[in-house]
Amino acid sequence: MKKKFITIIAYILIFFNSNLLSNENNNILKVGLLAPLSGEYKELGDSLLYSLQLALHEINDKNVHIIPRDSGAGDKKKLNKAIQEIRSQNADIIIGPINNEDFDEVKKFNDMVFISLSNINPEFQNNVISIGISFESQMLSLMKFIKKQKKNKTVILIPKNHYTNFIEKKLDKLDLKNYKIFKYSSDPKILTGEIEVLTNYSQRKKNLKYRKKMFEDKEDEQSKRQLERLEQKYTLGDVNFDSVIIIDFGNSLKSVLTSLVFTDVNQEKVLFTTVNQWFDESIFYENTVKSLYYPSVNYKEFKKYQDNYFKTFNNFPSEITILAYDAIGLIYYAWKKNGKVNTVNDFSFKGNIKGKIGTFSFKNKKIIQNLNIYKAENNQFTKF
Repeated sequence: MKKKFITIIAYILIFFNSNLLSNENNNILKVGLLAPLSGEYKELGDSLLYSLQLALHEINDKNVHIIPRDSGAGDKKKLNKAIQEIRSQNADIIIGPINNEDFDEVKKFNDMVFISLSNINPEFQNNVISIGISFESQMLSLMKFIKKQKKNKTVILIPKNHYTNFIEKKLDKLDLKNYKIFKYSSDPKILTGEIEVLTNYSQRKKNLKYRKKMFEDKEDEQSKRQLERLEQKYTLGDVNFDSVIIIDFGNSLKSVLTSLVFTDVNQEKVLFTTVNQWFDESIFYENTVKSLYYPSVNYKEFKKYQDNYFKTFNNFPSEITILAYDAIGLIYYAWKKNGKVNTVNDFSFKGNIKGKIGTFSFKNKKIIQNLNIYKAENNQFTKF
């Protein structure tokens, strides 16, 4: 299987490069690709290359050529060499880099435009356009959804790590209303105690204890029924929020959800939401949560892309490769519309642009994705 995989990659590289040699005219759109085709993230790099092959097949225009080069992983020399090689082939534009940490390096090549898959900043940065699913797009979609559910006391839960300050600055810029921030430890042992403070768990348990005492020594039927109802409860009293946005992923996200349920947060009254999870099915195994909402790309198109990729390459793609797939479509659209794609201004479109991930818009040199809200419940993702 691995040998077959390597053979396919080699064929794709030969195919892309031989096409470059056979066409040298102004009617050719040459798109460079910076991808880690070696090293630690080679599997991701190969997946990116595959996604572009699928996109080219769908576009079905022989005048669109890809120039793939190995950018390595955290190797500035290799990255520089890759860019120079792509530029020497007279490429119009480059897809990449994947990592925003390489932005300072690519900005040195200010005669080239780079379409990055990073989601770190939706604003055009000199010669870099990031098309990743930005934090801004996710938060705007969530707050709009929460408002529609008539919730107005939102707690945004943020893990204490090296991204904490970054997230807080982003939230400040968004100028959102009716929310407060709660920061928590990634250590599950500490986390539970912190969530108990957030939910006023200790006082709510005391409330229940005191209320039960009021009926324990009474013999009338009404008091007995009241006591029976109280015996079914773990706490008494509501929390002082009606919705949560948990900015976390994987096991850490699940720990927060478990702690909220453990502290008896009423899921009928409090809306549980989180950021884009790329349809991670492991969420289904978090049995304590009845339903979880989050913004993401178009699920039907995402599944269609995954299925097409698997049928073609007998392997599943990395999630973010659908962004590279969409990037080709975006570049092709701009090229057809403007006749060129060598400045960021060529991507200043009016109205919404439709891609595989959904619709997005370019306003004030900023990309905002119009994300759908999905509900993870009963082992399926449902568009809300």
